[in-house]
Amino acid sequence: MASHKAGRMSEDIRRIISGKMADLKDPRINGGEFLTVVRCDVARDGSFCRVYISSFKGIDEAKKAVKGFESATGYLKREISNVLGLKKCPELKFVADDSIEHSAAITKKLRELVRDTADEAEDEVDEENGED
Repeated sequence: MASHKAGRMSEDIRRIISGKMADLKDPRINGGEFLTVVRCDVARDGSFCRVYISSFKGIDEAKKAVKGFESATGYLKREISNVLGLKKCPELKFVADDSIEHSAAITKKLRELVRDTADEAEDEVDEENGED
């Protein structure tokens, strides 16, 4: 399978699984609330797909959700095959991912940096104007 086709299929699978999360009744998934499918990586031959799941509540919740997705693999493969018109759907492997938690920490640090820089700039202006 050409790499552009695998990339397109990866994005299609990510979109389908994201859309079907609300339909899943497993309490570990909770209708996809606070969960996101970060990315999907389809093998070049189209036989395997690794699906990265992340949670706003942390890696432990993502690990619980992965177990729920593993239980729903048959349903998800059937939906993917129907939507994409595939004769054989790739095997799905769900992986817990902490990228949302990591990006939230980076965003927090950036906000602190901006706030500190703004405070320093304000102090410099006060010193230039002779204020204490």
